[in-house]
Amino acid sequence: MSLDLTGRNSGFSGAGLRRIRDVLARHVDSGKIPGLVALFSRGDETHVEALGTMLHDGGAPMRRDTIFRMASTSKPVTVAAAMILLDECRLRLDDVVEPWLPELADRRVLKRIDGPLDDTVPARRPITVRDVLTSTFGLGMDMTALGTPIMNAVFEQGLTPNLPEPMPEPDEWMRRLGTLPLMHQPGERWQYQISSDLLGVLVARVTGQSFETFLRERVFDPLGMKDTGFHVPAEKIDRLPPLYTPDPGTGEFIVWDAAEGGRHSRPPAFQDGGGGLVSTADDYHAYFRMLLNGGAHEGERILSRPAVELMTTNRLTPEQNAARTAMARDNVHVSFGQGQHGGWGMGMAVRTYRGDYAPLGQFGWDGGSGTSTYADPHNGLTGILLTQVGMSTPDSARVIHDFWTTLYQAVED
Repeated sequence: MSLDLTGRNSGFSGAGLRRIRDVLARHVDSGKIPGLVALFSRGDETHVEALGTMLHDGGAPMRRDTIFRMASTSKPVTVAAAMILLDECRLRLDDVVEPWLPELADRRVLKRIDGPLDDTVPARRPITVRDVLTSTFGLGMDMTALGTPIMNAVFEQGLTPNLPEPMPEPDEWMRRLGTLPLMHQPGERWQYQISSDLLGVLVARVTGQSFETFLRERVFDPLGMKDTGFHVPAEKIDRLPPLYTPDPGTGEFIVWDAAEGGRHSRPPAFQDGGGGLVSTADDYHAYFRMLLNGGAHEGERILSRPAVELMTTNRLTPEQNAARTAMARDNVHVSFGQGQHGGWGMGMAVRTYRGDYAPLGQFGWDGGSGTSTYADPHNGLTGILLTQVGMSTPDSARVIHDFWTTLYQAVED
């Protein structure tokens, strides 16, 4: 083992820790990333860097307890709710979802992904819990199919987050979802986003509680995730920076979502498991350390070890994974993400080949708000990087990429 910056034994080299800080500071000093919080750990060692400011033109400094919009890094956390129901046999992987989600009965499937919405065939089989958990139920955000009638309909119906209009309350969201054909046969192809949102509705209908209430009682509170939820209470709103989406042409900082009066300043109509959480670096650290520890954290058993293994190992065939392969190959910003190197488990990416510095088995996901959250069983490593800069430009993707490059250089035994 080596010594860290304070001279204590650590799983990181002192030179590596200095490089992490220097590289992150370079991004902040460039003026393109106003501020960030990075947290990473191995064993009992945890390091935190809070750099820059809440606003692009100054303001309060970033702090360890700054609250961030987690965007798609919500997915690896919210899936735990469904895994708890599997552990308790309140759901089974191959249960048909129709008893709880009758809007998805008798599905029709497009003959062609780019075809008209009425050119369909019957679904070969019903949608199952497994299909929802692995994002293969047949409908989702397909970056390779933008401009097709089905993707236009998904946007027009307000079925995804990040649109000017917020998503409707769950029963209305389900009604709209039920009016659309599937893009693929159930179980045939991985599709992004909508499965994670659907999971929240499924959990709420199975439990008779709101999705957030169940998550809070069974995941957030036991793990001490006191700053995680679907909105920021008024007494904490000063800890939430604005979310910027820089102009791709000029780099000018545009406020996509303000703190006070913004979409996270009040409880949403739809508790969006695919991208709606706000949280802190320490809260997410507790969650990913729980996964690394086989489902337990500081004496609290959240999930069974087999449930964690199911979530964090690849569930997809190459054919099912085609859309993810295309996204990694053809979307440059997203290709910086750690999760573009292979497969998908439940609610998160799982690395199945070595495409950069991280080893096989690393699991987690990245968020379009400039967030990245992963754990690595091989090294016993957890890493979390949070910014307030959306991926309308490559800047937050680049700082995420550099964080992981320097973090893996710093690992030393």
